Amino acid sequence: MDRLIRLRRDIHAHPEVAREERRTTAVVAAALAEAGLRGRVLPSGTGLVLDIGATSGPMIGLRADMDALPIHDNKDVPYRSQVPGVCHACGHDVHTAILVGAAIELARSGLSDFGRVRCIFQPAEESSESGSLDMIAAGVLEGVDRIFALHCDPSAEIGTVGTRIGPITSAMDHVVIKVRGVGGHSGRPHLVPNPIVAIGTVVTMLSDVANGQLPTHERMLIGFGTMSSNGTKNAIPSYAEASGTVRIPSATVWSQVPDLINRAIKSIVEPFALDNDVDYVRVCPSVVNDPEATKVIDQAAISVVGEGNIYTPPQSFGGEDFSWYLQNVPGAIFRLGVRSPGSTNQVDLHSGHFDVDERAIAVGVKMFTRITTNALRAVGSAGKVMYGSSE
Repeated sequence: MDRLIRLRRDIHAHPEVAREERRTTAVVAAALAEAGLRGRVLPSGTGLVLDIGATSGPMIGLRADMDALPIHDNKDVPYRSQVPGVCHACGHDVHTAILVGAAIELARSGLSDFGRVRCIFQPAEESSESGSLDMIAAGVLEGVDRIFALHCDPSAEIGTVGTRIGPITSAMDHVVIKVRGVGGHSGRPHLVPNPIVAIGTVVTMLSDVANGQLPTHERMLIGFGTMSSNGTKNAIPSYAEASGTVRIPSATVWSQVPDLINRAIKSIVEPFALDNDVDYVRVCPSVVNDPEATKVIDQAAISVVGEGNIYTPPQSFGGEDFSWYLQNVPGAIFRLGVRSPGSTNQVDLHSGHFDVDERAIAVGVKMFTRITTNALRAVGSAGKVMYGSSE
């Protein structure tokens, strides 16, 4: 565990954003090689795949994401980010260390008696152009019968595991809204429409207008993170834009959202007599946990943390590109508690103050190891599922 903590801290101190995870990939490859395991690095130099066990039989996939966020690290710790403006504020460094540890444990466990495991170290989970699609295109799901992942949960204490059947995250898309006019003097606002006013109105009204077209139980969460224009303090700009995310908990609504958003924006901007463009990017569907795969996680959690330490998290508005794997192979993701017992200083994901109690790494390794052995026993050589067995 000391080695895994050192690995996690090394990755944390040298974070890399989406599709730049070359150092991280090399560090993971070196850690595996030290244990006698040789992974396959993708041609891009970001992303690694490692197969363990027999050359035939059922195969279980385990996935960890490796990228960091463009966020400043505000923590005062020895392993604080050495890269200005980049930080592991979502726990991907922890996920990566856990999968390295699980790979080493599984390689030592004699997996050939049960089948195979594929460890997938994925880049670019935080990107609009999902890294999971890169891995799928590289063939990582070929031969995989079931796939599993985890995510840090700062709201839950270490020694706890969160499982949920069905949707556990929401679909997420990105939107950029641009409005254009001709610009003019700020002292004569009656002569030209103001894109600043128009984009501000879109930001404040879009959620209500768009959600007004949906039933209450299917409403979306629309949030904006940036606003900008080409103006100065004494001029009306000719251009303004805002960008944000659209988070959709309902799978049935996801296909309708682009048209719905476009209609809503058009209705808001129309009175301003300005041109508008909407760049709407589909990012990922919601993660929908397979019931039988979730049972395997539950059985593992009972043996690792005890039945009393399993909780049911609510469906999150957060996005998670593990969902793309589940469009192809049954599987499930679980929440891993990372908050120190009794701590009142709870910091959420995507904060520059986010950190974990590193004792959670050991729990994660045990969970991945037990999930894999249980799942391999549950999936017969003919691909028939016989869930419910446990050690």
